[in-house]
Amino acid sequence: MQNGSVEFLQEDLKMPGRVIRVGTRKSQLARIQTDSVVEKLQALYPDLQMEIVAMSTTGDKILDTALSKIGEKSLFTKELENALERNEVDLVVHSLKDLPTTLPVGFTIGAVLKRENPQDAVVLHPKNTGKSLDSLPEKSVVGTSSLRRAAQLRKRFPHLTFKDIRGNLNTRLKKLDEKEDFSAIILAAAGLQRMGWQERISQLLEPEDCLYAVGQGALAVEVRACDRDILDMVAAMHDHETVLRCIAERAFMKRLEGGCSVPVAVHTQVKETQLYLTGAVYSLDGSECLKETMQANLESPLQDQDVASDGVQRVGITAWTIPASQQAAAEKLGVDLADLLLSRGAKEILTVARQLNDAN
Repeated sequence: MQNGSVEFLQEDLKMPGRVIRVGTRKSQLARIQTDSVVEKLQALYPDLQMEIVAMSTTGDKILDTALSKIGEKSLFTKELENALERNEVDLVVHSLKDLPTTLPVGFTIGAVLKRENPQDAVVLHPKNTGKSLDSLPEKSVVGTSSLRRAAQLRKRFPHLTFKDIRGNLNTRLKKLDEKEDFSAIILAAAGLQRMGWQERISQLLEPEDCLYAVGQGALAVEVRACDRDILDMVAAMHDHETVLRCIAERAFMKRLEGGCSVPVAVHTQVKETQLYLTGAVYSLDGSECLKETMQANLESPLQDQDVASDGVQRVGITAWTIPASQQAAAEKLGVDLADLLLSRGAKEILTVARQLNDAN
């Protein structure tokens, strides 16, 4: 992004009466996440006026059915995107893991913020304080709304029973604490941390126990691709490492044609100039698993000049402040790892998982 563009943008955003409307879900966690993004934008652009527009989504309204069985894409994003399309909001804040790898035409992810801990966390019923999944009694019931978590944990902890639990964080914790239905539930550590409920985390699940969801722990800002001023404005919040990790993860998911109706999981990290991606697919009961790790070199001899062209999207993300060669390497890493698993039978595992999930 040219310095002149930044100066023009800052002047443009100082226009008297200019209000930036930010769309969000109504849940407490969604509001906390959105407030954090608004605070970052106001720190970058102090003269900016921000208005938050909260709304309910399909995923918020249907609470008696497992997410994987509702049969609708964009469960937590469609209503927000409709408001964006109707120009009722200027940008929308999402949990990145809720966004499909292919966005509706005309939309793009203009910012991916620094990732919180992407691991899954065990929250125990108060009567089980001090225990872990390993030490819970035989047939203890563990709640999770994720096929990915259930598939991995069924294999790793065969003495436990896994059942679906729905609702926002507050609702699921209330179901855990006030009833005897669940001995523990599995939640994203990032959500608990953002709510200030770190003390409820009894155990963080390591990669050997449970790989995480694509994009988990990262916040995304979705905008209209044609709104150059808004796109420039939010681009300042991109976290370099998080963007590259999430491009690789989303490319892996997209190539596999995965989603919430099949168990697909990942783990990424950057060490010096290397990006490492571990990806896996599972049968619903976890008995079948294909898992591999690959790496890509992010080093570019022309790194300082090598900036992505305006409007280039990689799995829905526009990040022209980050070297194009690094984005391309991350995307290729995800595709290559998916192709490797597909060559070993991943499509068959995922097809059966999808059919069984639909039948159940």
